[in-house]
Amino acid sequence: MKMIWTKEQRYRRIEEVSPEEIQNLKARVNDCFWRQTFHIQPETGLLNDPNGFSYYNGEYHLFYQWFPLGPVHGLKYWYHTKSKDLVHWKNVGIGIEPTNDYDSHGAYSGSAIEHEGKLYLFYTGNTRDENWVRKPYQCIAIMDEIGKIKKLEQPVIHKVPDGYTDHFRDPKVWKKDDMFYAVIGAQREDETGCVVLYSSPNLLHWQCEGELQTHLNNFGYMWECPDYFEVEDRGILLFSPQGLKPKTDQYENIYQSGYILGEKLDIKQLSMSHGSFQELDRGFDFYAPQTMVDSEGRRILVGWMGLPEIDYPTDRNGWAHCLTLPRELLVRGDKLIQRPVKELQALRKQQYKIKDTICSEQKMYKGFKGIAYEMICEFKNENATEYGIIFRASENEGTVVKYDAVQKKVILDRANSGEPVGESYGTKRKCSIEARTIKVHLFVDTSSVEIFINDGEEVFTSRIFPRADSKEIRFFADRGRVTLQATRWDYK
Repeated sequence: MKMIWTKEQRYRRIEEVSPEEIQNLKARVNDCFWRQTFHIQPETGLLNDPNGFSYYNGEYHLFYQWFPLGPVHGLKYWYHTKSKDLVHWKNVGIGIEPTNDYDSHGAYSGSAIEHEGKLYLFYTGNTRDENWVRKPYQCIAIMDEIGKIKKLEQPVIHKVPDGYTDHFRDPKVWKKDDMFYAVIGAQREDETGCVVLYSSPNLLHWQCEGELQTHLNNFGYMWECPDYFEVEDRGILLFSPQGLKPKTDQYENIYQSGYILGEKLDIKQLSMSHGSFQELDRGFDFYAPQTMVDSEGRRILVGWMGLPEIDYPTDRNGWAHCLTLPRELLVRGDKLIQRPVKELQALRKQQYKIKDTICSEQKMYKGFKGIAYEMICEFKNENATEYGIIFRASENEGTVVKYDAVQKKVILDRANSGEPVGESYGTKRKCSIEARTIKVHLFVDTSSVEIFINDGEEVFTSRIFPRADSKEIRFFADRGRVTLQATRWDYK
């Protein structure tokens, strides 16, 4: 039976909880057989948006939204994890605690930038008055070289500009020439979503430049987690709009994450010429992505592998959600391409390879099974109407990724993936791709899959909750023949 959380329970502080209660919660979490093996996940409670993703002092730093006491959205902390290689992450501990008047009801999402040898963490302080009316502040905490974090005593942006509601959050900061800029997700007073731009000479004194003009004037009721950056001389604005209605194979999840790509942002005119909004991920569980630039100049993205307002099977064990693997972003034509960072190859252990022809049948191969692995498959179609892979499979379970050669669509089907999740939003996700050769690159973990199609042209990210004995991998072709080459690597 699902637990109903009261307001008081959601806004308890971790410092108020006995060590015994924390230990009991950790035991419940560790008893869950859906714990991941190579993804960032919370020790207890709920993880959501990635925050403060940055490269500083020779290490990657990644924070995330965290409610430690259960699998619900409550009093949010920033939790800090770091890595030297984007693969092996070390939990540091709480990064930002909601201890001030200006963040009394949560340290909400934000970003990070290095300045004068320190890492500035720019975030939204969430507050509520006695009538539960929200008031947001934009705040800064500063991390020094030894990792000590200190909050400024006052917010750096005290009020919401005229014309917008108190849904005003998630500052993403960058530097251009000698100025700092930040985009903030906003809701206009007519309850439509947008992004507002601020500028600062020093990160401490901010001026509102105004609303960023796009071609999307009535596009959902709130834009969360905006992120502006430039790749290969193009301007890109990522954001997560809420309130879009499904449209053919698009916008099927409760909320979306995507981007507009076009000319660079004209800061003087507050405008950006761009193409259509495109979803970043075609799967079931992807939201609130954030990017950073590393020392090699790569633009790297991490997303939340989950969605708000959806129940997940791990809830009963006292935890929820994880982060995606880091992905390098490239531009090809008018599209963002996402590729798993090359460092992930360090996880590869024993390798298995096959080469075969499949004709109107289903096949399994020695060495092709498991619950945590990487696999690259290339299908060349001769005349099959449909072909693909069933993985994390057993007699009555299996997750299917396939190519429908008649519709010319890639389809992910989790109707039989195990314990159901989010079924009211459907059990299939699809996108159109025209190609005779389809390359499917999978990262399968205990309770998730990330699927990169044709070298990152499309990506499907999803949580799945199969039984521990659902380990089989089956390859199939319907009504015709395909040639198959596949390589699988054990992880761990």
